Amino acid sequence: MTQLFAQPYDTSATGFYFESREQFDELITKVRNHFGDPVEEFEIQFIDGDDLDCSLAHAWGINQSNIGKFFDVVNDWDERQKLHYIIAVGECSYDHDTVADDPENIDIVIYRLRSLRELAQEFVDDGLFGEVPKSIENYIDYDRIARDLAHEYSSTTIAGEFLLYQCA
Repeated sequence: MTQLFAQPYDTSATGFYFESREQFDELITKVRNHFGDPVEEFEIQFIDGDDLDCSLAHAWGINQSNIGKFFDVVNDWDERQKLHYIIAVGECSYDHDTVADDPENIDIVIYRLRSLRELAQEFVDDGLFGEVPKSIENYIDYDRIARDLAHEYSSTTIAGEFLLYQCA
């Protein structure tokens, strides 16, 4: 369950917690400042929820106008879609509107490995450099391959998980 807080820009008004677009729409009509006037502008803050959803909220740039769609994707998207969105918008500088409808449409490669050296080893094991005879396996310089991979791959930590990725 994702919980947000609507903090009024009017400092004489009190904000409220909410967990859905419908709840937000209901509670926003009740907020008044000390003069009794309705408050219209709020900062939306992520309060509680899954770590991945917190990262998604940060990349999404949640605000009054986009929280409805945000709640939709929090409930509908799987982990892979959320990671694609977070990396595309937060790391690869894609525009929200380009990614929000289908984050997996963006060509991003994600690896759940701890280092570029591990990625180099995986590439060698998978045969990306051709077949390596057993007699020379011990002479492969994985650190050098990792340094070369650093030109094409980047790393980030999302929801406490270290990820390697490549933006196309």
